[in-house]
Amino acid sequence: MMELKKPRIYQRSACIFGLLSLLIACSNFPSQNIDPTKNNKATFQKDFAECKEDYPESTTGVHYKLWAGCMNLKGWK
Repeated sequence: MMELKKPRIYQRSACIFGLLSLLIACSNFPSQNIDPTKNNKATFQKDFAECKEDYPESTTGVHYKLWAGCMNLKGWK
């Protein structure tokens, strides 16, 4: 018997949806701190490293949203 294969349109649309979701998640990532003394690259990298440590990467991509939330808690908008 022949196996039924999913049409390529579904595979392509799932891929496009995933890429768009990632793009939207990254575009909303905080980059400015509300405290002017902490608004520098070194503090951003330190805070981001702490968030990455607290919320490790996942295969579903949810970690981007968790990292953004963590950065918001640290004062980044």
